[in-house]
Amino acid sequence: MGNLTSSHPRGLSSTACLQYVQDVVSQNCVVIFSKTTCPYCKMAKNVFNEIGATYKVIELDEHNDGRSLQEALAQMTGARTVPRVFVNGHCIGGGSDTKQLHQQGKLVPLIEQCASCCAATGSEGSGARQFEAAK
Repeated sequence: MGNLTSSHPRGLSSTACLQYVQDVVSQNCVVIFSKTTCPYCKMAKNVFNEIGATYKVIELDEHNDGRSLQEALAQMTGARTVPRVFVNGHCIGGGSDTKQLHQQGKLVPLIEQCASCCAATGSEGSGARQFEAAK
């Protein structure tokens, strides 16, 4: 199903939402928690598309537990806004932060670090091993 999740938990507790976020982040090199109508979310996705990195998207406005997941993200990252972008298990911020890291030449090295740690994952991962930095 492309970059979108195909299974959505229903009616999760706040603890289960935190666990779900942690699981998705730990199993994928790049994860974007997004909303379909958010221009900053589109900005973040465009940065990863531009550099050719595969990423996992969780569209909170299409997810059964989107509001609860957004609260879990706020607890984890200190910010409730979207997008919340994770690379190599760490939140790098939102759309502007992602764009700025790329402009500073710092985003590709973060992804390359993750690509080496994720190279042995199965076909269900974020596919970072397919990452090719734009030269």
